[in-house]
Amino acid sequence: MRVAVLAGGRSSEHEISLASARSVVEALDPERYETHTIEIGRDGAWALPPAPDKVALPEAGGALPIPTASLPSALGAVDVVFPILHGPFGEDGTVQGLLELAGVPYVGAGVTASALCMDKDLFKAVLRDRGIPVAPNITLRPGDAVENPFGYPVFVKPARLGSSVGISKADTVEGLEAAVALARRHDDKVLVEEFQPGVEVEVGVLGNREPVASVAGEIVAHADWYDFDAKYAAGGMDLIVPARLPDETIERVRQLAVESFVATDCEGMARVDFFVRPDGRVVVNELNTIPGFTSTSVYAKLFAESGIPYAELLDRLVELALERHERRRALAF
Repeated sequence: MRVAVLAGGRSSEHEISLASARSVVEALDPERYETHTIEIGRDGAWALPPAPDKVALPEAGGALPIPTASLPSALGAVDVVFPILHGPFGEDGTVQGLLELAGVPYVGAGVTASALCMDKDLFKAVLRDRGIPVAPNITLRPGDAVENPFGYPVFVKPARLGSSVGISKADTVEGLEAAVALARRHDDKVLVEEFQPGVEVEVGVLGNREPVASVAGEIVAHADWYDFDAKYAAGGMDLIVPARLPDETIERVRQLAVESFVATDCEGMARVDFFVRPDGRVVVNELNTIPGFTSTSVYAKLFAESGIPYAELLDRLVELALERHERRRALAF
């Protein structure tokens, strides 16, 4: 089976994506898969290998990799695409839409779920409508005055970014102003979110029509909060599996993980992040449709602890991509 792994991308998480993609390529069984890595540069240029019939591809970046009679592309010659892209221009539905246009099976969430889950403002609105608890927030749009109805501390976040990039914890009015200014460098829609004390917990979800949750893992950040360095620097955090919580709380977290996955129309994979407050209440923080994907990343570790080792996890994700593609091909449009 020919698999194209998309890596890199235009976002600030470019290097993280490359590391994840290397792990995926190394773990895909060479007896079963012929893998091709397609790297997308920070400038958006796609490094496409030659097409099978040796027709030259344009050297300039930005050419759409859609197979046509006159210009067959690398994506037209593969069986499934594995996008390992984080943040804007990869995890937000843009690449997924391109693959839909190309008619190529791909791993992970579709266009709607990818775009929805990338936008923390819209994501929370959908979950609130389904009765799934999320942290209260207000949303600041261009021209809105900076405000905070929650007291301090609060978290300030760009609406559509990942890996804690542009996120700040504000403890004062002056800190809030600076935090909003930083977030607005990354997005013109910004969330001011009520602080949620308690334990940070993460759960993986795997599946299409019948998704299943992994065991729950507890995040212990070696910093004031789980920021970019805590996520990716060596020794920045500890993952404790299973989470040190009562059984009924863990079951509640796993149930809400699957409910959030279904509510947002996800398929394939996701990692759902929670806060468990001191009073036992569970609050959904966010959902990542393309979580970090090295063999030591939280998503892979959680499923390894659930009895699905890394290589088997990749096999299942490829199978889910093909199943979804065949199911949708049967629909009349």
